[in-house]
Amino acid sequence: MTNAFAIESLGKHDRSAFGCGVAALDRHLKEQAPQDVKRLIASCFVAVDPASTTVAGYYTLAATSVQITDFPPHILKRLPRYSSLPAALVGRLAIDRRFHGRGLGSALLADAALRVINGDVKAFALVVDANDNRAIAFYEHLGFLPLTSRERSLFLPLATFKTGTTF
Repeated sequence: MTNAFAIESLGKHDRSAFGCGVAALDRHLKEQAPQDVKRLIASCFVAVDPASTTVAGYYTLAATSVQITDFPPHILKRLPRYSSLPAALVGRLAIDRRFHGRGLGSALLADAALRVINGDVKAFALVVDANDNRAIAFYEHLGFLPLTSRERSLFLPLATFKTGTTF
């Protein structure tokens, strides 16, 4: 039930009670994300529970590139022969423990994909760096594929998302 959440750019939201269970992700939202936004290093988007104005989840989005050789062979067949391709990095993705199991992680990734697709700057894929095997399984369930030479990094071609074949 993600329709109850508003997804908006990080602003003066109260982040003090956020707790996803991973200290580094909690600390990033509370301390680093506002600085990264200010310095134009990454954008940060938060899912807010309108009933309580509680930050239920967040993700960060930044520009990156992927070496063409990092894509699996079946993807390479359809790509131009550039040395690298532009991508959008979902650098952090976390859901507060109180909101687990509501599909919010999928909704935040869909929001990220739509922001890139609808933006003026284009990217070939969303890229994520999974923290552990559980995160890898989550991303693979949504259609993400592993990059060949970057352990725990996965990608989703945005054309795949645009056609509605994933998520």
